[in-house]
Amino acid sequence: MILAMSHHDSFDSFTPAFTDGADTSLIKKAVGGDRHAFERLYRRHSGRVFAVILRLVGQDQARAEDLTQDTFVKVWQKLADFRFESAFSTWLHRLAVNTALMALRSESGMQVEADGLEQVADMPMPETLKPEHRVDLEVLIGKLPPRARAVLVLHDVEGWKHEEIGAELGIAVGSCKAHLHRARQLLSKWLGNP
Repeated sequence: MILAMSHHDSFDSFTPAFTDGADTSLIKKAVGGDRHAFERLYRRHSGRVFAVILRLVGQDQARAEDLTQDTFVKVWQKLADFRFESAFSTWLHRLAVNTALMALRSESGMQVEADGLEQVADMPMPETLKPEHRVDLEVLIGKLPPRARAVLVLHDVEGWKHEEIGAELGIAVGSCKAHLHRARQLLSKWLGNP
């Protein structure tokens, strides 16, 4: 089932998570084969899913749309396994993050280990972000190396703990902290802070 993401579903206008009761009813109907109920779940949650994926893939909108679709295909396939032990939005969010991280792992940039962190600190400011241009923090985050970006987004934006991030990315907690520190340093440098 492929659902089209329209401009009104963008991450800037997403609707906050609804009550579990409303989602519960839609989930039960969707598990029973009601495609309209699944479409309503998609419309309710696709904006937030798209937003987190977009941050993780570095503002690549086409890629984020593809991964959002991939996430909802997985939701359709796994919805019957949802046990209502947590909020649907929490389960969905974790599935979206995992989908994006799996895609990022397939890129060579996610294979950079701690010994590559020094190179990150020496990265010049991207040409499109020189002081004479308007700076957008989302764009800056998107310019970070993939692993540093993933750690920063998961920790500072999504509120994950270092242990969770390390386990998800397959790195030590110390490496996770180092990537976060370097990402913050690089953003600070690009923003003109010492």
